Amino acid sequence: MPYPQVREGLRRFTSARECPTLNVMFVAVACEFASDDHRKSAYDTLLQYGLQRVQKDAFESTALSETVLGRLKKDIDRIADSYDSVRFYQYPVEGTLAITILKEKKWRRLIVKA
Repeated sequence: MPYPQVREGLRRFTSARECPTLNVMFVAVACEFASDDHRKSAYDTLLQYGLQRVQKDAFESTALSETVLGRLKKDIDRIADSYDSVRFYQYPVEGTLAITILKEKKWRRLIVKA
């Protein structure tokens, strides 16, 4: 079964056969920014990484790798300040749901097990 297309550097992988170690995941992002400048910068960044806006302050992607997600989190961390809040919902992460929270410039990670 082919994987959705994922941007990994400049190369685009379309199947597990081309890149068997490619681990793509579903990622949803919910944001709350105190500043319009931060909001616009963060939303532009999320769109550049290929996430789609699904509600006013929510974005989704079904095809982010852990490497790309790590870069996205670093970019969002640079944009956000202590008044902003961002939540990343990632599945699967070792077969579970992971929720990563940036609040007051501190990162926390929750693992939800069934």
